[in-house]
Amino acid sequence: MVLQVVNSPFTEQQIQLLNELVPNLSAEQKTWLAGYLAATTQHGQTNQPAVIVEEVQAPIKTITASILYGSQTGNAKNLATQFAEELKQNNVQVEVYSMADFPVKKLKKVDNLLIVTSTQGEGEAPDNAKTFYEFLHGARAPKLENLQYSVLGLGDTSYDLFCQTAIDFDTQLHKLGGVALVPRVDCDLDFQEDASNWFTAVQQALLQQSGVGATIAQEKVSSTQEVTTYSRQNPYYAEVLEKINLNMTGSNKETYHVELSLEGSGISFTPGDSIGIYPKNNTARVQALLEALAIDGNDRVTIQTEELTIQEALTHRLEISVLTKPLLEKLGVSPLPEAAWREGRDLIDLVKSYDVKLDAQTLADTLRKLPPRLYSIASSYDANPDEVHITVGLVRYDIEERHYEGVTSGWIASELEIGDQIPIFIQENDHFRLPKDDEPIIMIGAGTGIAPFRAFIEQRDKTGATGESWLFFGEQHFVTDFLYQVEWQRYLKEGTLTKMSVAFSRDQAEKIYVQHRILEEAKTFYEWLEKGATIFICGDEKQMAKDVEAAILQVIQEQQNTTEHEARAYLERLTQEKRYLRDVY
Repeated sequence: MVLQVVNSPFTEQQIQLLNELVPNLSAEQKTWLAGYLAATTQHGQTNQPAVIVEEVQAPIKTITASILYGSQTGNAKNLATQFAEELKQNNVQVEVYSMADFPVKKLKKVDNLLIVTSTQGEGEAPDNAKTFYEFLHGARAPKLENLQYSVLGLGDTSYDLFCQTAIDFDTQLHKLGGVALVPRVDCDLDFQEDASNWFTAVQQALLQQSGVGATIAQEKVSSTQEVTTYSRQNPYYAEVLEKINLNMTGSNKETYHVELSLEGSGISFTPGDSIGIYPKNNTARVQALLEALAIDGNDRVTIQTEELTIQEALTHRLEISVLTKPLLEKLGVSPLPEAAWREGRDLIDLVKSYDVKLDAQTLADTLRKLPPRLYSIASSYDANPDEVHITVGLVRYDIEERHYEGVTSGWIASELEIGDQIPIFIQENDHFRLPKDDEPIIMIGAGTGIAPFRAFIEQRDKTGATGESWLFFGEQHFVTDFLYQVEWQRYLKEGTLTKMSVAFSRDQAEKIYVQHRILEEAKTFYEWLEKGATIFICGDEKQMAKDVEAAILQVIQEQQNTTEHEARAYLERLTQEKRYLRDVY
């Protein structure tokens, strides 16, 4: 149809322009234009967020991408999900997989691969990424000459093998013939800005594959709308309802049970999730650092666009307790102190030992942001509505003649009072979830690793779950360190907890740990596995978690009368079935 002034609301000049343009548009372009006009017409007439589209042309060809995430605490998964939604808004066909669930035979058919992964422990892949990692580095990995890829690493610069898993994926994909869509980005604990910049570059590169220099269409929410969702970027200030030292007089430890109010926040959580806490640095430590650098605490500094005193910045904004390699390199420390020397020491030690000189603003520019600390949630929301409980062990130690305490645990132990408010957020962890109520579970934890299992049993007690439950718990002394003892005894009596095996390492000449109890109960332990039990492990990865895994492998090997390789294959099947789950740190 030819447009005319009499059959349309346009002027003669507009008619001429439209008649020149419309006949030359493809069907796809006409559809896109209709949607664009509908969106811009709607803007201003409803309360819906406006869709702002800036010079975006319809893609000439369909763009597809797969996002794989390797995640231990949930950050990588959350980013992968967020990125996928944004890509879909820009007509990119995208699939998101946990690396544990990705069908490796499909890899050869992927055009664009985005990997978002954390690094666990000493440069190891997260639990849900191990199988894919081994496949990609094994003999069965295919050549990937037609693949474009990019890798985003999440890590912590306090570890020497910072973002090692991301580095390994990037290196191996290149070896297999893949071409980098955009260069890999490695993020420290404060990852939001770097991750966003990486994704923006990835999005632009993907859209350019269409042959059109497309800019990004995105949904923007009016600035007048209130932000009501609490998150890492927008923490909730929770009131402290209770703070109890769970250790008895005479203990070598201080372990605090802390209850926080969520009333009116709209925040909820699931057993297995963690809570992030933004701490403050110890006042005495801040003052000692200022004195060591001969800086006046009232000197003004600017962090991004915020102006405040250097004392305020060191107390609430900046990390001063961890000596990372990037920090040492920024400060020009030479030769770099060995990792063994850095372990447990802080910035005060560095300033004094290496005669570091800094003014207030340079100090503020050099230090990384004070990151939140994650703690496993120790309560069920259903059992304790509008509350969240955590179990915090005070970290304290001496090096030479100086005493140290953990940043968050020391703050909680020494300064936090009932009625105070602390900034928190919920960190979801879908990789550490209870199975169905009628399925058996085996829970293994030492010290504060007991926290998520208190949440599990509270939840099962609340729902009346019929599945059997077996708890392994380890600490130093029965009399002084049996955390939540009265509660466990009640759950055993009532039947919510079917069986409990305890190991108190210092109550006898020979140290006994939870892995020894597993070996003692080998036959029964294996029987529980054969009837479908899910194993949960929570605690220190370097020692406890590795020793427990070694014990479980020994049980499987002995009970099956098989080889170590076959025992590992059995445990790997449990991992694939999501029946071997770890929350380790």
